Amino acid sequence: MALLHLAGAWAARRGRRLVALTVDHGLNPASVEWTAAAGKAARDVGADWRALSWIGDKPNAGLPAAARAARHRLLANAAREAGATVILFAHTANDVAEGDLMRAQGTPTLGHLREWSPSPVWPEGRGLFILRPLLKVRRTPLRIHLSERGVPWLEDPANDDIHYARPRARAALAADEVPGALTAQQLYDGSVLPELGEATIASADGRLCIRRALIEDADRLSVRRYLAMAAICASGRPAPPRGPSLDRLQARVSVEGRFITTLAGARIVVDEDQIAFMREAGDGHRAGLAPLHLKAGEVAVWDGRFEIRASAPVAIIPLSGHAARLDKADRARLAAMPADARPALPLLLTGGGVRLPRPFGAGPAVAQSLAGDRLRAACDLVSREAYIVRDGMAEALRSSYVEAMALA
Repeated sequence: MALLHLAGAWAARRGRRLVALTVDHGLNPASVEWTAAAGKAARDVGADWRALSWIGDKPNAGLPAAARAARHRLLANAAREAGATVILFAHTANDVAEGDLMRAQGTPTLGHLREWSPSPVWPEGRGLFILRPLLKVRRTPLRIHLSERGVPWLEDPANDDIHYARPRARAALAADEVPGALTAQQLYDGSVLPELGEATIASADGRLCIRRALIEDADRLSVRRYLAMAAICASGRPAPPRGPSLDRLQARVSVEGRFITTLAGARIVVDEDQIAFMREAGDGHRAGLAPLHLKAGEVAVWDGRFEIRASAPVAIIPLSGHAARLDKADRARLAAMPADARPALPLLLTGGGVRLPRPFGAGPAVAQSLAGDRLRAACDLVSREAYIVRDGMAEALRSSYVEAMALA
């Protein structure tokens, strides 16, 4: 609620359109009333408002994680429909502390909260970024700020349900006392992850390549994050790998010569000079990748790796096993491409046979690789809506909060 009022004031001063989104998870009998109250609050500050609902069966185990994933998907889709590329979240310093405690106790989390980061869902969140302007502010001052202005807010009883990890962490920290844990910014200070992202060559066929010497000279945390993100950007998978498989790859890159391995659906080819990431051709078959059917004019993401724009009705499947069916011109184009990148390319099934999409062939669709843009976002090399950060949106919102508190 505090973020809504601060963002409303910020948007009004700058003539920016503000859209408030409310997700009804359907987990509490009062959620319909809560949603209506949220809508009124949004309209009161001059924001457009949309209600979103998480429908369908809910899991018996892992409910918080499932709700979080569903929430981010709904928000990403709604933001895209509204023409927005930035979603504001009201995480506070207390949320950072709770996450630190949960990780210290071995509870899986989405990672350290950062002020500016890509959307955590894929492919729904492609091209979307999250801004958390209150990440350095604690909850108690925000409650005081609202109370002194007569602005009500809702307390979700699930926040006190100690059957779940976050309420337990909240109770353990007690009385809004935030421990002196490392912040996300401190963890990323000195990281060369942006330099690794900048040095990566992204090919139209979805491959990502980087000089091995750059990896060997980088700090361990940067290398670990880079390897994990490069693997999923090449494979199209939604979540990065963790644990022993990532540990083994990082160790092998440091000491071994030439080798080929797989990680998170990516085929990784390492030689003395270069590390190349690409889709493991057999992974799509094992995962049951279904054909993607598009009508003329439709746009969709295939295999988490390519955005396909169809100019005629087509179905998209992996090329693997079908190269011999291509016409002579497409076979000639394919022969000019690296052999290990070919099997996982998209193939178009049309009324007249099989074709390669443009730019690989001349079929009735365009396939644009998403791997490079996704990796740049993951490596903090953001170009979309970057002007908002340069104009100081996060600092402006914090300043609005400080000014309002000073006037109280």
